[in-house]
Amino acid sequence: MIVGIDLGTTNSLCAIFQDGKPQLIPNAHGGFLTPSVVAILQDGSVLIGDAAKEMRVTQPDRCASRFKRLMGSEEKIEIAGKQFTAPQLSSLVLRSLKTDAEHFLGETVDEAVITVPAYFNDNQRRATKLAGEMAGFQVRRIVNEPTAAALTYGFHDRNAEKHLMVIDLGGGTFDVTIMEVFEGALEIVATSGESMLGGEDFTDRLVSHVLQTVGKQLESAEMRQPLLVSRLRQACEQAKIGLARNEAVDIRIPTEDGLSDHSQVLFQLRSTAFLEMMEPLLARLLGPIQRALRDSERSIDDIDEVIFVGGATRMPCLSDFLSHRLGVRPRADFNPDEVVALGAAVQAALISEDRAVDDMVMTDVCPHTLGVEIMKELGGQRVEGYFSPVIHRNTTIPVSKEGMFSTVEPNQYSLELRVFQGEGRKVKDNLLLGTLHVTGIPPGPAGSPIAVRFTYDTNGILEVEAIVPSSGKRFSTVLAPASTGLTKKEIDKAVREMQQFKFYPRDEVENQRLLLFCERIVGEVSPFQRQELEAAIDVWEQALSSGDREFFESTKAGLLVMLSSLGFPFIGGNETP
Repeated sequence: MIVGIDLGTTNSLCAIFQDGKPQLIPNAHGGFLTPSVVAILQDGSVLIGDAAKEMRVTQPDRCASRFKRLMGSEEKIEIAGKQFTAPQLSSLVLRSLKTDAEHFLGETVDEAVITVPAYFNDNQRRATKLAGEMAGFQVRRIVNEPTAAALTYGFHDRNAEKHLMVIDLGGGTFDVTIMEVFEGALEIVATSGESMLGGEDFTDRLVSHVLQTVGKQLESAEMRQPLLVSRLRQACEQAKIGLARNEAVDIRIPTEDGLSDHSQVLFQLRSTAFLEMMEPLLARLLGPIQRALRDSERSIDDIDEVIFVGGATRMPCLSDFLSHRLGVRPRADFNPDEVVALGAAVQAALISEDRAVDDMVMTDVCPHTLGVEIMKELGGQRVEGYFSPVIHRNTTIPVSKEGMFSTVEPNQYSLELRVFQGEGRKVKDNLLLGTLHVTGIPPGPAGSPIAVRFTYDTNGILEVEAIVPSSGKRFSTVLAPASTGLTKKEIDKAVREMQQFKFYPRDEVENQRLLLFCERIVGEVSPFQRQELEAAIDVWEQALSSGDREFFESTKAGLLVMLSSLGFPFIGGNETP
């Protein structure tokens, strides 16, 4: 049995696909939300969830929260004098969910689908899978949170045909995903986001503002008066929630010992002031939204519905701000706290090939650009450390793309191909995924071509190939992130299946002849025609290396039509210009 888990910054949930539909699993307290908080008591025992969340107010030095933001990093979290990593703390939350699920279902649960922000990189996804394994799960799939949310909507509305924008603002992360829904199919078109922006930042900003009114700074107060800050943070979180129902709320500023009584200073917060206070954070949402629209080659007018996901989307200021900026009122037909976990359960049903979802199909995109390190000639000097994309972010997967690179030294015998993930212009700003060593390059001048092909599938498996055209030698490696949860046998099978969507038009004899034919007749046409012909040949040569079958076929057809119009028809290699 596979459960679906939303491992959140603030709260986590677990769901199961049963009786033909996704259902949430209650925790030991009968609720569905388990706070992602870990506490350690004096006797060394561990508390998870609601009890730990309450203890965070009175004994903050014995509690940890918001550790999801540290997934994939080397940073440690100290609780009661002990050091923990983010995966270790996350595993404790996951183990609590596992125990609750087993109690509710009356059987052992050892497989899970776990969701992550769409913009998590490979290290963050790897850390999430590690947390799942430490909790005793076999992690069958790591799924993007907006994709999981879309699965919930798609499951309940399979006959819809529309363009959706899913805005997912959780406790610590923000994602935006644009997708198409049609005839039971969900096609992810583009995704973007920010992994350090969430509802907790809105609370922190309010805490900081309230402290400033009494002459205190948040950073120093957290060190010197931790009980005051922890109690105030709880009050500010409640005030933030209260603004969803009231135009104004009161915040009582606690004493330095964290006590709160009616003699303490009262701070009144109005919704208009809160909106003004949060304007800088709200403005940060627009960057990922606009980037997703650009990548999808759509405008906001093409979007039929904007869907809210994540508990932080309940803030009225968020809905008002986006309605004003986008001109579309966001909707939340399902509980924004629960929709991701329910979608994870639908994904679990797809993996289990449950008959209730056998008419659902989902396509996804590559969330980050994939490429290699190159040198550039700058000011007469070679400078290394630059990033050259092969597969751009938001390319629909599975996909196979090729890029042409070259040697930098005469008679260069070998090279090391370093593969990176990210959007930075330089590789130092991106994530190193692996390397491929290429040897036995035949002697030749600097600039000898090397073809590099990336093939990327829906499991996140990347096959990297390097082809030396002058010798025909091929080198390859498979970079399979641990977050895939696949065994070596499953990875080998996936690599075999990847061969079917590889496309090598440059290797076909007819295309080689066509290229030679074009190069011969360039000198035969009139000077007025040459520029136009050369431009068509350049585009077709680009298509030869693109790995895009549709692009290749259309550019080849256009080139053949041009050749015929110039009086040089190509008929399969028997031409005599």
